[in-house]
Amino acid sequence: MSATLAPRVVVVSRRSELDELLARHGTRAAAEHFLRGRGRDLDEVTARHEALESALTAVDAAVPADWRRGRVDREDLPRFLFGPEDIVVAVGQDGLVANLAKYLAGQPVVGVDPEPGRNPGVLIRFRADAIEGVLRAVAAQSAPIRRLTMVTARLDDGQELAGLNEIYAGHASHQSARYRLADASGRGERQSSSGVLIGTGTGATGWCASVAAERGRDESVPDPEEPSLAWFVREAWPSPATGTTLTAGTLRTGEELRLVCESERLVVFADGVESDRLTVTWGQQVVIGVADRHLHLVVAR
Repeated sequence: MSATLAPRVVVVSRRSELDELLARHGTRAAAEHFLRGRGRDLDEVTARHEALESALTAVDAAVPADWRRGRVDREDLPRFLFGPEDIVVAVGQDGLVANLAKYLAGQPVVGVDPEPGRNPGVLIRFRADAIEGVLRAVAAQSAPIRRLTMVTARLDDGQELAGLNEIYAGHASHQSARYRLADASGRGERQSSSGVLIGTGTGATGWCASVAAERGRDESVPDPEEPSLAWFVREAWPSPATGTTLTAGTLRTGEELRLVCESERLVVFADGVESDRLTVTWGQQVVIGVADRHLHLVVAR
């Protein structure tokens, strides 16, 4: 941290379900009617909203008075400029940390769980009422930090996209995607499939874990800090023109998985956020591998 510039704490959150319901339906009565028709209760949604608001208030109170502050909603992350001295505090579910990882360049991230016991807590390690000391330790560079491996995709026109959990490449509407695949050893194959999933060790608790378990390949999933990725072809289709030989593997630092689009259009997105994606057209190539940056996640001692 700069000796002359006070740290800036940037709090990242997303709108609660109650906020989204009110934005869509206008009034609490209308939102309650909508929920009741689906067997749900407004009280539960309200309680979760209040838990989030309480956590945000506690985080705000924990920031030292002479430090700078910032606030950003998840939807505005693509337009927000993080500074090198920022301490990022993500208040929400584990997925929120994954959503913001691609927008950072080494800034430390403190994950705050607004509903302890409800979330897995893989990336949100702290309670809101316990982070004042954590923030000071981060500013003093004495907080323990895990450097989590990320995955990156790069098109041949220079566009790039990074993810913390995984990157998916496939058809925009999840129909059959056609492409030519080349693995790290240079072996190649034309394929028609439901897409290709390339995941990190952090993502091994989610989408990649389900695919690996289905195939009995749990051992191929790396640890979160290991500079390695696991990749899987989803539902490869055998035909006279397409094969099913190269459907899984690993990538270490410096190794790459290459896909050349043989469909009208494929999409590449990270961590389940389809709205922030790359578009690959016929003949274009996308190269996927271990990213040269990490998510710096603050953890408890």
